[in-house]
Amino acid sequence: MIREAYLQGAAAAADLMGRPSVAAAWNEPSVLPGYRVAGLCGHLARNIVLVEPLLAAPAGGAHPIPLLDHYTGDDWLDADPQSGEHLAIRERGKKAAADGPESLAERVSGAVSRLNRAIPAQPADRVVDLPGMWSLTLDDFLLTRLVEVVVHCDDVAVSVGVPTPELPTAYYEETIALLSRLAMRRHGPIALVRALSRSERAPGTISAF
Repeated sequence: MIREAYLQGAAAAADLMGRPSVAAAWNEPSVLPGYRVAGLCGHLARNIVLVEPLLAAPAGGAHPIPLLDHYTGDDWLDADPQSGEHLAIRERGKKAAADGPESLAERVSGAVSRLNRAIPAQPADRVVDLPGMWSLTLDDFLLTRLVEVVVHCDDVAVSVGVPTPELPTAYYEETIALLSRLAMRRHGPIALVRALSRSERAPGTISAF
């Protein structure tokens, strides 16, 4: 299911980035602090266009780490938004969008078309090596990208005043399940129980990020 969910999410992102409303707001601030719409779209696009070279690279034979270790093994998740890690992430988004909205939309659309052929052809036990980091199973890696695509499609849509692309409920369930695990890591299980069941005792936030 994860592979199909990712491909459908990537297609929705490509469609969103190709809309005239995105191009019209390209240089405007987005709803995500620190990002203009251009940089936000570039950041979103990287979760699609960078999957291709990872699939093309031969697997190095490393043992994949557990999914949650992907998040706990790096500093960005808990880093301040003005930290060097987040500044670097924003700069990479700006660079990806440097050639303008039409060029970026074409790159993403082309990548989605090729991924629709490449991803289903991968073996069930495929492992991808993340340069300078570690290895994940392909399905775990695509789930991390699906979360990024779902979250940032919403950011882009709200930023430019269009409806957020909708995916099948089952695909959202996969995204929400991972976000819930990350939120529980950050806030503890009781905070999530209260937020989901007791509005009078709900904490101010249970954001996973």
